[in-house]
Amino acid sequence: MSIAVKRIYEPASKADGYRVLVDRIWPRGLKKEDAALDVWAKELAPTTALRKWFGHDPARWEGFRHRYAGELDLRVAFWRPLLVQAERHRVTLLYGARDEEHNQAVALKMYLDNWIKANGLS
Repeated sequence: MSIAVKRIYEPASKADGYRVLVDRIWPRGLKKEDAALDVWAKELAPTTALRKWFGHDPARWEGFRHRYAGELDLRVAFWRPLLVQAERHRVTLLYGARDEEHNQAVALKMYLDNWIKANGLS
């Protein structure tokens, strides 16, 4: 399985495969027709309350990841199709945040990678 993470403001590439925006709010300054998305998966984004609590503060990263994982545990029906796609070709999780290390797409990828490993998939 191949899951990647990319900032949505970077140019789309064939190597991205299936492109999934995982932000609840549309990225600023980006026209929808320029996004080259396969799907906008708002349901996979952290809740508004969690997003506001985190505020992209790196000091809250571990707490954010833990809380977001709890939310994802309840949304299997929304992230499971990504794994089905990833079995066939690369899935790229897209995000709009400036911080490339501390954002929901990185946290989602870590969650999915851990789930794949825990369930003996590759």
